[in-house]
Amino acid sequence: MTMWMDSFAPRLFSDLVGPHSLVEALTNTSLQSNPPHLLLSGPPGCGKTAAYRLICRQVLGPAWEATTHVLQARDLSKTSGAMAKFETFLRPSGAGSEDTLAGRTSLDAFDQSLSVSTNDSPWPAGQPPEFTASNGRAPVSRIIVIEDADYLGHARQSYLRRMMEESSRSARFIFTTHTPSRMIEAIRSRVQHIRFPSLTRVMIEQRLNAVLGEEGHDATLGLVGDVAHVANGNLRKGLFMLQLLAERELLQDRKHVQMLMANTSLREVQLIIEEALRNRVHEWRWEKHGEKNSRVLKGAMGALDQLMNAHEMDAMEVVSRIHQFLTAGRSHYPPALLTELLNALAACDASLQRSAQGRIQLEVFLHRVAEIGAQYPGL
Repeated sequence: MTMWMDSFAPRLFSDLVGPHSLVEALTNTSLQSNPPHLLLSGPPGCGKTAAYRLICRQVLGPAWEATTHVLQARDLSKTSGAMAKFETFLRPSGAGSEDTLAGRTSLDAFDQSLSVSTNDSPWPAGQPPEFTASNGRAPVSRIIVIEDADYLGHARQSYLRRMMEESSRSARFIFTTHTPSRMIEAIRSRVQHIRFPSLTRVMIEQRLNAVLGEEGHDATLGLVGDVAHVANGNLRKGLFMLQLLAERELLQDRKHVQMLMANTSLREVQLIIEEALRNRVHEWRWEKHGEKNSRVLKGAMGALDQLMNAHEMDAMEVVSRIHQFLTAGRSHYPPALLTELLNALAACDASLQRSAQGRIQLEVFLHRVAEIGAQYPGL
């Protein structure tokens, strides 16, 4: 099954969903004779990945996939051997080698006609790049993309900053991030920062309707609007949900959107918070598994473990889901209670930046939620 995110990926900057000022900024940046390093920031599903792919294709030409190198910083976060993996990515010949990924050039830098496009893709900006270089070589022959760069940490960011200074003659770095303030000032001062606003419900609904039309599907009145509302500014999430409903032929009844939401992680997050508010952070029960009785962790921590294991989520993702539930999930908590929960969640988020034991910090947060819940006995 072809994913709609791939088959309907933007081919031109003008195809991006977003304000005209953003499209114009991306287009102008990619057409510069000597493009800068970039920092693309914005909420999930706003178009950062689609944008950097268009930039790479515009700057590097037909062979852009061979000379674009992507590292997902979240995969390195708080894992063993992360720094060694990071150095191996940037120095493929070994940590002691003078050869760096950013310092390598390519034949296409001298003549982009050496490679041809296999899918007849147009130039994203509508015209080929124009460059001037005294040695007859394009100023950029390689682009290194660091996704979710706010997970890098200070040590790896400092390592990158030195490499940016040493190898910026032939390579450019593109960073994507949800929280640009977590990038060190030494990097932020060396990049052009382009901010992606959250997409409106109308923008997402228009794109979803266009995709349905292209695919030849009809949806009952209001269903696409429901999906756009649930997506909450995340176009990727909206497309995934709509494709799932279409593949299962569930586009003719709006109740299927509610049924789909009932089986997502937000319902599980609600269970975690409600169990903690009732002071059931740890609750052990005996359950029969085969011929044996086993002691099983229930309560808020049991639900948390189930959420993290079932969806392969790390602690930072759990915090993000809890925040989404509290602010956009229609929790209907009293304003005073909601304020205390958000303050506790903010403290947990801050502690996660200093700890390698995310589950412990989440447990501390849930105990704090239990203390808050004791002040509201009517819940």
